[in-house]
Amino acid sequence: MQIIEGVVTKQLTKHCDDRGFFMEILREDDDLLSHFGQASMSMSYPGVIKAFHYHKRQDDIWFFPIGNAQVVLHDLRENSPTKGVTNVFYLGETNPLLLVIPKGVAHGYRVLGSSPLIITYFTTEAYNPANPDERRLPWNDADINFDWTTENR
Repeated sequence: MQIIEGVVTKQLTKHCDDRGFFMEILREDDDLLSHFGQASMSMSYPGVIKAFHYHKRQDDIWFFPIGNAQVVLHDLRENSPTKGVTNVFYLGETNPLLLVIPKGVAHGYRVLGSSPLIITYFTTEAYNPANPDERRLPWNDADINFDWTTENR
């Protein structure tokens, strides 16, 4: 078969562990687009909490095409008028939104329901293992002080 001029394919690789999987979809250094950071996808099992981390250089956009999540954001930016404010969003199949997360805002999520969750996210920079722009905080960080338990009402 003759490939049409300009058509390129990229084999994708899943990185699996006992929480689910991670897969990069598109990176700026793939040279498939004129400029782009990275698109990635991750799967998490029910009840998993992935929190908290933040970036100094990159912004994120999160989208949950499969499953539902409780997303928690906490503003760590020193000069922000909302420093110290925590936001909670419920995203996923029942509320399909894109969520823009600015650099300096800690973020994490908890899988809701009894099915695995898929997150697709886009960043303004590609992940660089030699100089990662990712700072981690514990899921139960005392300064954020977020209660991840479901409140039955």
